[in-house]
Amino acid sequence: MSTTPASPFDLGGKVALVTGGSRGLGREMALAFARAGADVVIASRKRENCDATAREIEALGRRALAHPCHVGDWNALGELAERAWSHFGRVDVLVNNAGMSPLYPSLAEVGEALWDKVLAVNLKGPFRLSALLGARMAATGGGSIINISSVASIRPTPMETPYAAAKAGLNALTVAFAHAYGPAVRVNCIMAGPFLTDISNAWDPAMRQHFERMAALGRAGEPSEIVGAALYFASAASSFTTGAVLRVDGGQV
Repeated sequence: MSTTPASPFDLGGKVALVTGGSRGLGREMALAFARAGADVVIASRKRENCDATAREIEALGRRALAHPCHVGDWNALGELAERAWSHFGRVDVLVNNAGMSPLYPSLAEVGEALWDKVLAVNLKGPFRLSALLGARMAATGGGSIINISSVASIRPTPMETPYAAAKAGLNALTVAFAHAYGPAVRVNCIMAGPFLTDISNAWDPAMRQHFERMAALGRAGEPSEIVGAALYFASAASSFTTGAVLRVDGGQV
């Protein structure tokens, strides 16, 4: 009697925690992990959004935990890590997806509060959560950490400089944590390009045309197009990949 080998992308029996998991790319990844067999912790600022995505995951037959959290809050991340671990008894996949890039009139008008907020959400939070959960993963059999960076980290513009600086730091954290918690824990990064999430509704036509013109594929990405890379890094399919930064940007130049 023959048996069908398990897919290398199978996440059955795993637990994934996704920050910024209630909308946009985070929601797409959370739902994809659930379809692949994982139970999922949804962390985002608004309780109602976390609950809505958790219900979607439960409708797929998986367990879900909704936990409202501001990832720029150092102490709140300790509470998130502890609650996720105590609720499920493990965390196998961490996705540091939450991010923000507020607009500002000019670089000279970037205030300290804006700078600190952007660095806190995009860099400080991923550092703290990766340290907390990465250490536990390494001590209990391993896991996978996935950072969601941006092509702005290597092609910064004056309109997103604090964000670009934070994401460049996240690229560096990816390599550092891969060495800190390897070989048990793999740490990789998706360097995302422009995607048509709800945030893109604020783009003016000129900005969208710019993204399309600069992309080899001639368009921005659909949110579902992040899923393949996320499943690859989350699963055994990437068992010999760590410290990698993968561009998923439509070929931006």
